[in-house]
Amino acid sequence: MGEIKISPDYNWFRSTVPLKKIIVDDDDSKVWSLYDAGPRNIRCPLIFLPPVSGTADVFFQQILALSGWGYRVIALQYPVYWEIFEFCDGFRKLLDHLQLDKVHLFGASLGGFLAQKFAEYTHKSPRVQSLILCNAFSDTSIFNQTWTANSFWLLPAFMLKKIVLGNFASGPVDSEMADGIDFMVDRLESLGQSELASRLTLNCQNSYVEPHKIRDIPVTIMDVFDQSALSTEAKEEMYKLYPNARRAHLKTGGNFPYLCRSAEVNLYIQIHLLQFHGTRYAAIDPSMVSAEELEVQKANLQPSNEQEKEVL
Repeated sequence: MGEIKISPDYNWFRSTVPLKKIIVDDDDSKVWSLYDAGPRNIRCPLIFLPPVSGTADVFFQQILALSGWGYRVIALQYPVYWEIFEFCDGFRKLLDHLQLDKVHLFGASLGGFLAQKFAEYTHKSPRVQSLILCNAFSDTSIFNQTWTANSFWLLPAFMLKKIVLGNFASGPVDSEMADGIDFMVDRLESLGQSELASRLTLNCQNSYVEPHKIRDIPVTIMDVFDQSALSTEAKEEMYKLYPNARRAHLKTGGNFPYLCRSAEVNLYIQIHLLQFHGTRYAAIDPSMVSAEELEVQKANLQPSNEQEKEVL
């Protein structure tokens, strides 16, 4: 139990990448927590947005690997926001504070929904250069909880945790996936009542993405073929919404592939970001890019799984 929490990689991450806390709202109780790693001269980094149960450090394997390869990556943890508009306004202020004009967003589950809503919110003055949507959804009605969304704030923390845990995989899983679930349960335990209630409210209150406002943004949809909290219908809806999106399919990985299938996820992220190399929107330090290396990365993916070629 708790293998990830005591692993050398996680301990190295915690000892080398500082957790920063930033307040951008008038209300000083709204604190953004973030890890910012990689070259600071990069002005269009990749930002990770966690799921309901996640904290910023659930992306530690992406932060370590990608920053080591020369990418600037930032992983966030949200303050307590009860409305999508409120979140989008706070996130825009955070980007202003960090002096980031445009960013790439990787959103997992709720994080993916919020990434799409932020791109939609800023469509007249775009702040999102591209999206990677991992096990994400586009319409909260898929959870059939819109009628209870406004009462989450009343529930005690243990009941909220029970609601979230109900979406975790319950059948037999391999050891890496079991470790990933254990780690997420541990992260869930660290969240307070208001943090959980506000995230569940954002996750379930009646809202959907308006695709015509973000149709020009490059998108990669990353999903898994095994058990996850998302129904097949929800995945199909995402494909319909983004017909030109690249697709990154993982045979297995459950709800948290960034933890238990990090090598594959990291590779798909690199392939997605390739299209911006050599432009002002590159998330990587130009001195770290080698054409030969990029060709090897692309070639490495092809033999692993015929279905995954779609991402290229």
